[in-house]
Amino acid sequence: MPSASLARTFAAAGFAAVVAGVLAVSALHVLPPTAAISPIRRTISEYAYYETGWVFNLGVLILAAGSLAVFVALAYAKLIRPASFASLGLLLWSAGLAAVVYFPKHDWSVGPSLHGHIHRMASLVAFLSLPLGALLVTVMWRRERRWRGSVWLTAIPALAALAFFSVIIGAYLLTPYTGMPWWDVIPLGFVERGLATFEVLTVLALGRWAWRASADSDPAATPLDR
Repeated sequence: MPSASLARTFAAAGFAAVVAGVLAVSALHVLPPTAAISPIRRTISEYAYYETGWVFNLGVLILAAGSLAVFVALAYAKLIRPASFASLGLLLWSAGLAAVVYFPKHDWSVGPSLHGHIHRMASLVAFLSLPLGALLVTVMWRRERRWRGSVWLTAIPALAALAFFSVIIGAYLLTPYTGMPWWDVIPLGFVERGLATFEVLTVLALGRWAWRASADSDPAATPLDR
């Protein structure tokens, strides 16, 4: 199968999987028993504690698989090199999501735990690596007139995700001055959901970009092959 057809197939599959994963997790916001969880103060990972936690885990894993498919589509469309920092960022996003499921959120009120630390680090790596990787892709293609729209559609949610991420970092750095746990300084649930929303929009923008690039009749005229 030609690379263009493979890129289109993976882009479509990835786009559909990402949407399906998001819908699964979003449903937990309105269906019992997880509808009672505050979306303002409580994190998304808490959905894994309930009997419907399998829906959360499945949704996140589908999102990770869909994101991985988008990465493959980008590679087949020759928008990224498989061995590059941009690729590393996108792969760490998928790996981080899988780790979040394998190492569930920990109840820190009973003391620290190894899997709790891994969960937290995996979340940080995933949330930071995706927008950085996506921005590296946009930087590489910023001078190509044909991709100007795709560059902006990808860069805007990636930058917005980093803005939400910076709120979490800022709250953590201010802990010595506030005298409060950093997660109580900000509406953590709202910030995390805003961050997750723009992360997903970034993946969808990349998937759209890969789909459009797969229809390019002159793939050789790209910075990757010059």
